[in-house]
Amino acid sequence: MQEALTTMLRMQDRMNTRVHPQWVAQDFAWHRAIWVECAELVDHHGYKWWKHQEPDMEQVQLEVVDIWHFGMSAYFEGDAPIEQLAQSIMGVWPDAPQELGILEASEALAAVAAGEQRFCVVSFASLLSAVDLDFAGLYRHYLGKNVLNFFRQDNGYKEGSYRKLWSGREDNEHLMELLIDIDTGASDAEEQLYSALSQRYAETA
Repeated sequence: MQEALTTMLRMQDRMNTRVHPQWVAQDFAWHRAIWVECAELVDHHGYKWWKHQEPDMEQVQLEVVDIWHFGMSAYFEGDAPIEQLAQSIMGVWPDAPQELGILEASEALAAVAAGEQRFCVVSFASLLSAVDLDFAGLYRHYLGKNVLNFFRQDNGYKEGSYRKLWSGREDNEHLMELLIDIDTGASDAEEQLYSALSQRYAETA
């Protein structure tokens, strides 16, 4: 677990640095992004008792991964070594997360983010369990979304020229299809996925 955490923290640092070289010193409001993502997750799941709704679990899981991006970012402080950050997260990761429903787990995580302005690893672990993702699944989904984020940046996301819809479907949907054929344990997994995204993006232009 520590090795996977260290890898993900390094990947997140690279992504954040791509967006803003001094991102740690900027002290962005990660907690705000977390509770907003929780709200988006609830929307994908469905909460309107007055109409029929079917949970979009693929999108729900992707929202959990987005929350993880911001949660890891919130752990960075000063020049603390990434290995130390991984140990800090491991130190509070529960062996048996509290069993909650998806909506309740989302609200619990959002409540800490909004009320205490911090990322709660314990609450996140409960949400991860609620959406039926284990740690290996989190790693797989995170690697995929991290590569997609780099792909977006390389193709004009920040400038506003990137096409998020490919043949009428969001890039997230294409990502999940392509990720099925990628061995995320391979040393070149990121390169394989980036290449597959590039090909699909060009084909749908």
